[in-house]
Amino acid sequence: MKENEIKNFFMPQSEQPEDVPAQTAKILGPFYRCDIYNDAGDVVTSTWLKDLSLFENSIGREDAPFREETEMAKFKRCFTINGAKCWVSANNEQEYAEKLLQLFQPTAPTEPQKHSFKEYATNWFEVYSKPNIETSTATTYKRQLERYLIPAFHGIAIEDVTSDDVQRLFNGMETAKATKEKVKMVLNQILEAAVEDNLLLRNPLRSSRVRISGKASKSTEPYSVEQMRFLVQHIEDIKIPQDRTYLSLQALHPLRLEEVLGLTWADIDIENLTLHVKRAVTHPTRNQPEVKTPKTESSTRVIGLSRIALKYLNPGNPEDYVIGGEKPLSYTSVRRMCERIQRETGFEEKVTPIRFRTTVLTDLYNQTKDIKLAQQAAGHTTSAMTLKYYVKGREDVSNAATAIANAYTSEEEICQ
Repeated sequence: MKENEIKNFFMPQSEQPEDVPAQTAKILGPFYRCDIYNDAGDVVTSTWLKDLSLFENSIGREDAPFREETEMAKFKRCFTINGAKCWVSANNEQEYAEKLLQLFQPTAPTEPQKHSFKEYATNWFEVYSKPNIETSTATTYKRQLERYLIPAFHGIAIEDVTSDDVQRLFNGMETAKATKEKVKMVLNQILEAAVEDNLLLRNPLRSSRVRISGKASKSTEPYSVEQMRFLVQHIEDIKIPQDRTYLSLQALHPLRLEEVLGLTWADIDIENLTLHVKRAVTHPTRNQPEVKTPKTESSTRVIGLSRIALKYLNPGNPEDYVIGGEKPLSYTSVRRMCERIQRETGFEEKVTPIRFRTTVLTDLYNQTKDIKLAQQAAGHTTSAMTLKYYVKGREDVSNAATAIANAYTSEEEICQ
């Protein structure tokens, strides 16, 4: 076969020669594919070689393969991979083989980028929550985020939040249970959004292990009957007419503060002795007033107007606010008005608007024993709400004992 010459040599790519076991190839090092051509330029045969020096006709020839590479110990070759041309440079055949293998090695999948709880929760609040809720509610949500949630999950990705993290949050809150429930409501919405975005498999807050405990919120106590009589008797001592009007409306009717502030003169029907509750004025930022619809559908209502209040009502422009005039009062103005009323009447306790509502509803029920009437006057959707939060018992222990005795004994037995 002297007429045949070794014309070219090629390094193997990602595969090893079929007749050489993979483990053997790994130990022995790189192999070379040898193509043998005849004079016509056709490939006569191809084979895999370990040592090129075995071929005498490849040694000492000017066109011997790898001659330059062997002498200079450095070379560069061009390949086309997936349509893209690339060059591989190496100092020797071993380095070349290793680099070539790297080209065909699959790229390790990149770790998906995680989202910090703070960034995810803030985006949820700004994009999905805040634009679609009342300003006062948005203020409350923001407070829960900044005061409790963001500090509790600092440095944690939303994808890594567990039921343990959630339980630790509630365990560390030294607040009433009602406050924890408010925080839970906001957190639940955030975690549900994360589930929807496929960042969490399930909402960790829904774990049956998560428990929320805490002291009960302090209930709003009504003023005593004696205190209410004192205030009514001293309305005349109040210097500013608008302050007298406010106290006569707030202390004698089952109205929320925001409903009193929302009344215009057009809402007061003096002839028919009625008040029409149509709007509310709140202070979500603790200062400037915001006019909105009443709290619930049931809050839009008509209630009776107390005759005692008539003498303190001086009707003005129908569109003007009864308390405030052209514009409703700010939060600061309301607070200062209550302080003036306490000081000028000589009242022993703070004048607190919500306590008047609780007091009026308590005494309305005590006088009528009609819970449905109290519910309608309060503007509640259910009577359960009225009984739970606003109707407080005024009877003392002895009266309760007498009532039980009357129920279980006859009149003759009571008299004996």
